[in-house]
Amino acid sequence: MINVLFVCLGNICRSPMADAVFQDMVKKAGLATRITVDSAGTGGWHVGEHAHRGTREVLKQNNIPYTGHSRKLIHKDLEIFDYVLAMDKSNLSNIERLANDNTDAQITMFLKYANDAGTVREEEVPDPYYTGGFDTVFDMVSKGSQALLDYIREAHDL
Repeated sequence: MINVLFVCLGNICRSPMADAVFQDMVKKAGLATRITVDSAGTGGWHVGEHAHRGTREVLKQNNIPYTGHSRKLIHKDLEIFDYVLAMDKSNLSNIERLANDNTDAQITMFLKYANDAGTVREEEVPDPYYTGGFDTVFDMVSKGSQALLDYIREAHDL
């Protein structure tokens, strides 16, 4: 089983969106029994809350289901998940501090795979909680998710 975790700050906008989009792609690719998907936040302000209304709306507009609730990243996640993907450099730094070089997880920026594939230029997914632009974030997350799935399929011969 390949375990994938998306991480942003509060786990209500970007990471649940990536969780839902990637999970939908995995299911449509027939890989739901091979890849598990989750999301978390480095901050605990929204623990237990639904995803932000803007995230839920853009997912609904694109016929992608999501029923998750916010949770905080914990050290155990770094033992369970193979891929821990940060939405921005600040969260990457927080994840690396928590890991303290004591994990086998591949911790990296979420958009790294889309950068490598040439489908996006941005390195970070902007936080729509502060800036709006949920449609723009959805586009970035979709391209990032496809590139990640392509990478995982090749790396794990799926």
